[in-house]
Amino acid sequence: MTRSESHDELTPFLQEATSASWSVRAASGRHLAAVAEVPEVAEVLHRLLLDDRDTFVTQETAEALLERWDVLGPRMVLTALASADDETGDHLGAAILNVCGQSEEDGERLAVLCSALTSDGDRAVSEEARRILEPLR
Repeated sequence: MTRSESHDELTPFLQEATSASWSVRAASGRHLAAVAEVPEVAEVLHRLLLDDRDTFVTQETAEALLERWDVLGPRMVLTALASADDETGDHLGAAILNVCGQSEEDGERLAVLCSALTSDGDRAVSEEARRILEPLR
């Protein structure tokens, strides 16, 4: 797949991320989470994680990113958590619990990812990772 072909496939989801409909924005966040490493997509995902119109969008996007089970997903969620207001932060925290708190194995996987993020170059991310790790130890 060429870069222009992949961009063409992403265009509808990028456009839907600005929809007036919360459900369309949430679905867009779920789809875009799969390609979060694309810089243009990462910017849109950050905006959806901090959606100021509906926290369902925030939570769905965060859950989709965490379900990747790689360092990028929680890094994006922790970046948003560091600057979120209280209500949005509650929904980001709920997403972490919903995805990573379902089993002991999930908690261990989250601990591994957060351990890697404690040395992240972004101080806010490393602090959030340490905060999440405390009760897991």
